[in-house]
Amino acid sequence: MDKIVVIVNASAGLGYCGGWTTALEQKFRAQGVEADITLAKSGEEMIARAERAVKEGAPLVVAGGGDGTINAVASVLVDTPTRLGVLPLGTLNHFAKDLKIPLDLDQAVANAVHGVPARVDVGEVNGRIFLNNSSLGIYPDLVRDREQQQRHLGRGKWPAFGWALFTVLRRFPFLSVRLKINDDEHLRRTPFVFIGNNEYLQGLTLGARERLDSGQLCLYVAQKPTRLGLLRYALHALFGKLEAARDFDVLSSSSLTIETRHQRLRVATDGEVTVMSPPLYYRSRASSLSVIVPVA
Repeated sequence: MDKIVVIVNASAGLGYCGGWTTALEQKFRAQGVEADITLAKSGEEMIARAERAVKEGAPLVVAGGGDGTINAVASVLVDTPTRLGVLPLGTLNHFAKDLKIPLDLDQAVANAVHGVPARVDVGEVNGRIFLNNSSLGIYPDLVRDREQQQRHLGRGKWPAFGWALFTVLRRFPFLSVRLKINDDEHLRRTPFVFIGNNEYLQGLTLGARERLDSGQLCLYVAQKPTRLGLLRYALHALFGKLEAARDFDVLSSSSLTIETRHQRLRVATDGEVTVMSPPLYYRSRASSLSVIVPVA
């Protein structure tokens, strides 16, 4: 029997070692299959292994890690016959939670082997996919500044976040955007634009989507807040609890365009920040990914 291809993000500092790999192999063996496990040390290594699996006709590729890892592997599997299995090994695991995939590792392994395929949408912006959401404005700025503090000044995560928050609030950043959606144009000056792959319930309490197969993107644009309101946006964006829907304009469509005068713009997709050149073309790639989910 062919082995199931399993790609685990080993760069996340979770202390994976040879013993851990052996233990994971045994978990798959207990479900009646053999696993070909790759402990990938970079996103490039994950993508390369997934591409090889698709080229060799693998029916299933299992990705182990957080939402960024699942995104990297899924980006290769979109519009292919290869199905995606998920081992939620990250901190937030929004994608797994929304699909009711178990967070317990043994149960997640069992689901990857014995679950059923479901077709879900992915979002795309300028060729880059996202499974959960994409955002502009204060959140990508916070991530970029925090990483600079950690990388260049050696600060820990929370001190780095504090300095990043101070820097962002001092700039009091606003983004002037032209939104083209549903044949209408909207001009906004806003600190925060959020695009969800399908609709988020109760405002933007992340990890709370009822479905991932509507073929719709949901656009949330923060209305102009005070400096105190900006602090609240920043804290809630970081902890995934942007919840006050009344503070947002909400629109949905299968595609939309965002224009701005900036020549380069930081764009977050599933928590990873990329620099892109506007205009930003967003679209839903409906039912383009097959994911193994629990039997209803």
